[in-house]
Amino acid sequence: MSENIISQRLISAREHVGITKAEAARRLNLSSIGYCRYEYGNRTPSIQTLEVIAQCFGTSVAYLTGETDEFAPDKIVVDKNTNPELFNLLNVCANSDDAALRRISLYAKELLTTQKKN
Repeated sequence: MSENIISQRLISAREHVGITKAEAARRLNLSSIGYCRYEYGNRTPSIQTLEVIAQCFGTSVAYLTGETDEFAPDKIVVDKNTNPELFNLLNVCANSDDAALRRISLYAKELLTTQKKN
């Protein structure tokens, strides 16, 4: 991992989300100085910290480390306490076979398409 690319990508990801350094630090439960050290390249975040940053900024560790230029996340974390309906739906899907997953996916797309039309 290049410290320079990580610091550049942290800045890019934070700006993509549209937040200040202070807000990024607050969301990550870091001191402003601690977070700024990452952006300035004075310190390299651990892989665990990169995972938290990626989740907070809606991107991936691969993007932050320069392995890809694709900003989109490669994981989505769903908390049972903050989003119980989605959590329950994912539990149902996790225990379904491929055919059921395809039907659920098609049904969800149809519901969302119908909702957008109304």
